[in-house]
Amino acid sequence: MPRVRIGPAPPDREALDAEIARLRDLDIGGLRSRWHAVWGRPAPLHLPRHPLFRILAYRLQADHWGDLDAESKRLLDRSESPEQAGQSAVARSRQSTELRPGTVLGREWNGQMHRVAVLDKGFVWNGTTYPSLSKVALAITGTRWNGPRFFGLRDNPRKGSSAS
Repeated sequence: MPRVRIGPAPPDREALDAEIARLRDLDIGGLRSRWHAVWGRPAPLHLPRHPLFRILAYRLQADHWGDLDAESKRLLDRSESPEQAGQSAVARSRQSTELRPGTVLGREWNGQMHRVAVLDKGFVWNGTTYPSLSKVALAITGTRWNGPRFFGLRDNPRKGSSAS
């Protein structure tokens, strides 16, 4: 008769939910103590209560349901830090301001009005095609500018202003 291997019983969802609820009720000292029990070392001192709770809750779920597969871990290891990811998202949102071909941008510089036409692949100013608005701004001013800001397509944050 062939041997049949029986795997472990499926995790009990209610028990997992109860354990996470117990974590939620712990103060920061209790979370730090639980951290030490799980990882065998003190919790990082810079972590406030909420991240400690989330990391411990994730560990409980990973122990019950299984952790990420190796491919997902490699993908996350190659990804940017949260700060870099946020900056990239802001940069992408700024780039997503699309200018339709045929749009004409205007900017007064040193008392003279400059008009730039938007093409499919570039910008035309004074009969010359440029690959970017920054190159047009350089041609107009003789100095390096952020082209979208020069033409008023981006906000110019004021120094000393707060976002609160």
